[in-house]
Amino acid sequence: MADNKEYMTRQEELGSIQVSEDVIAAIATSAALETDGVGGLLSNAGGKKLTAKGVRVDMDEAGLVVSLFIMIRYGCSVTEIANRVQNAVFTALSDMTGFSVHTVNVHVGGISFE
Repeated sequence: MADNKEYMTRQEELGSIQVSEDVIAAIATSAALETDGVGGLLSNAGGKKLTAKGVRVDMDEAGLVVSLFIMIRYGCSVTEIANRVQNAVFTALSDMTGFSVHTVNVHVGGISFE
């Protein structure tokens, strides 16, 4: 796999497959927001460059590294919801893109009272 600024690339026998970082971020966003207990994504993640609102996608030698910046709904267990988000995003990205997902980092930056 190779990395450039806009696409994740995997070489296959018949040619290469390129998937936009925006597509990867959209899959991660959807999986996170569908997780019960997630109150939303944070648009301001402490000055970090985000691929999409609340999501940063990077690539290392081992595969995709995804960081999500989320809010937890009031009354929910922070660690339980964060673990669910990690599992949901990991599964969705692995299944939908075929890329190796090395790390899913979840940063809980707020509480949602809605």
